[in-house]
Amino acid sequence: MAILETKNLKKIYGSGAGEVRALDGIDMSVESGEFVAVVGSSGSGKSTLLHMLGGLDRPTSGKVFVDGRDIFSLKDEALTIFRRRKIGFVFQAYNLVPVLNVYENIVLPVELDGRNADRGFISSITETLGISDKLANLPGQLSGGQQQRVAIARALATKPAILLCDEPTGNLDSRTSQDVLGLLRITSRQYAQTIVMITHNEEIAQLADRIIRIEDGRISNGGLVNDSAEVFGGTAADAGAEPGVGRVVALTDRNGVDSAAAHSSGAGRQGE
Repeated sequence: MAILETKNLKKIYGSGAGEVRALDGIDMSVESGEFVAVVGSSGSGKSTLLHMLGGLDRPTSGKVFVDGRDIFSLKDEALTIFRRRKIGFVFQAYNLVPVLNVYENIVLPVELDGRNADRGFISSITETLGISDKLANLPGQLSGGQQQRVAIARALATKPAILLCDEPTGNLDSRTSQDVLGLLRITSRQYAQTIVMITHNEEIAQLADRIIRIEDGRISNGGLVNDSAEVFGGTAADAGAEPGVGRVVALTDRNGVDSAAAHSSGAGRQGE
């Protein structure tokens, strides 16, 4: 069952000779529990796509369905509430509140929505992410990799329908990047969490179930299924496992404010 779907999605900036088609008719779907990487060079449209999928920016035309809901049929206030409850975000910058400890940062989006955090679930995800012993620490007392793990836990705390990750390892070294991406894989498996990750790094993309390549605002290839995906079974210790050889499957396209928005740091930048 598709938890995320786009139909003829377009984002156009300017007009006439200055027109830029950041997205040019994207049709894609992501199944519930799937981990998908969207890969492309700078200016390909991949970040613009993520902003559309997350409702951080409105398209010129086309539709985005999240958990069966046409999100751009919603007015701004309703879209903000829907996004807060149904979509989790992990950005390259960790965006942790420096005066709050780890636990307070994790439960913040739940409390902003006027709900009580599920303590059992929070305990489970912090154990999975290897930060259960850091809950009383302030962000400044953590390494970059640990801070990104906290950001992932915060995004998961609301039990979102989809988790959108924009270059989540961009500020991390190679080893730490592999660890964090392995943990995303574990999260996807253990909690049946749907993840869409934007990256320019081909090696990192191999950890996903499927790769969607985007160039010039269009999907340009099929998806890649990682045959070794199941090795990422269930604990942080498994996160560094090496990806294996994938196989190609077909994917077609038509051409063949709330805190999340504030944290986006560039929603709507042309053609990224």
